[in-house]
Amino acid sequence: MPAKDVNVTNPEHYRKAKIEPIEFIEAHELGFHEGNVIKYVARARYKGSEIEDLKKAKWYLERKISLLEKSK
Repeated sequence: MPAKDVNVTNPEHYRKAKIEPIEFIEAHELGFHEGNVIKYVARARYKGSEIEDLKKAKWYLERKISLLEKSK
């Protein structure tokens, strides 16, 4: 598989652990918001700005909480 394709299907920053975030997300049947929290936290130390990725995770978590609070 060409390197370009690997960056799409299996990027290095997701291969740092025993299980890729997508596998964890699918195994736990997480929704969009929760899945993005897992994704951004898992890659935070390995891709670009750790703080930026953690802020993205926080944003998705806060958005999910807000949606749940509105639905009560």
